[in-house]
Amino acid sequence: MNLFGKIKKKLFNESESVSMDTINELFFGSGSAEYGTDLSEITYFTCLKTLSEALGKMPLYLMDEQKSRIMDHETVPFISVEPNPLETPIQFFTYLEYCRNHYGNAYVFVVRELGHLRGLYPLDPRMVQIWVNNTDGFTRRRFYYYYTDRRSGKSYWINPDDMLHIKSWVTGDGGYAGKSVREILATNMAGAKASQKFLNNLYQKGLTANAVVKYVGDLSRENQRILLKKIDEQARDDGRRLITLPVGYDIQTLDLKLTDSQFYELKRYNALQVAAAFGIQPNQLNDYSKSSYANSAAQSLAFYVQTLLHIITVYEQEFNRKLLTPAEQKRGLGFKFNFWMILRGDPTQQADVLQKMVQSAIYSPNEARGKVDMPPCDGGDVHIVNGSYVKLQDIGLAYANKTPKGGENDDSSKE
Repeated sequence: MNLFGKIKKKLFNESESVSMDTINELFFGSGSAEYGTDLSEITYFTCLKTLSEALGKMPLYLMDEQKSRIMDHETVPFISVEPNPLETPIQFFTYLEYCRNHYGNAYVFVVRELGHLRGLYPLDPRMVQIWVNNTDGFTRRRFYYYYTDRRSGKSYWINPDDMLHIKSWVTGDGGYAGKSVREILATNMAGAKASQKFLNNLYQKGLTANAVVKYVGDLSRENQRILLKKIDEQARDDGRRLITLPVGYDIQTLDLKLTDSQFYELKRYNALQVAAAFGIQPNQLNDYSKSSYANSAAQSLAFYVQTLLHIITVYEQEFNRKLLTPAEQKRGLGFKFNFWMILRGDPTQQADVLQKMVQSAIYSPNEARGKVDMPPCDGGDVHIVNGSYVKLQDIGLAYANKTPKGGENDDSSKE
């Protein structure tokens, strides 16, 4: 029996509470025709856009143990200039973060020739399966990636060492693959799409509620259908504000008040729930009802600490273990995202932060100038600090043996 004859195929993206058939029907099947696609739900789309663009605009650097950038490593051109012939780094990382949230997993095929890196190619998560060997022990269980190219129809077995696999924080059985946010929010998203469909229908009807036609007498079911059809055709006629009715008939609209049903409040609460699942702050959904200019800056910092910090750590650790050799890892080499792009504030706030960093000798003047894309200056690589600073144990030594000023007598001269 060959190696793969022992392998048990299992795709680890099934939910215990919501089946994939239900999710596919909701997002791609007949449910799509009724409620719209997943990306048509504006809150869900905004959250995907915010996270994907936030990660995409942060450059990734390779650093040594001293936190200095390394420029001569073979991976640098692929993470800084061109991961593959079709993408730039910002497109590459934006797509990966989109896949990680929308599908639960982001896959990158690492192409090597004669031991040298030749390209990083993102794969469609829908075309990747995980095959697990069910004969190995739990702690030594081998697994492989099985990718099918939809254009050529060919399939490929990929070793885990040649695949960058970025998962969502919720993983399935055994932790082999992540769960998508839409899978977790399937029930909630159904309500969101139903409310959007209701509004769309209301707009199509000219924001007019349902109506009741009153008449004296009796009509068969077929005659009722014909009458209502003709009235509806008149109501939908372009630019028409009046309709005609037979003698003895009257029409009365049903009172519809979205405020009475708290429709807006419920829809807004539902949007905040979806955003919270992504770790998105309300101000990033253009909800400034409880925000001000001051705390919006604080919310941006909270977005980095509470949301992005975990995400970029997942990327950094996966890149470290798959793109660096054990010897390079032992030397302290590691990939690091430059999060300064996210924390940039207004010019006044940014100048205040840089000034404090330089005065406390954390940044040199040239390092501070580099943060605002200015060229270095001569002598700017020296770290400076206030000369009056002393060690704690040296406090007061400057006054211990102080010589009296001219004309002043100490206590001993008075005796």
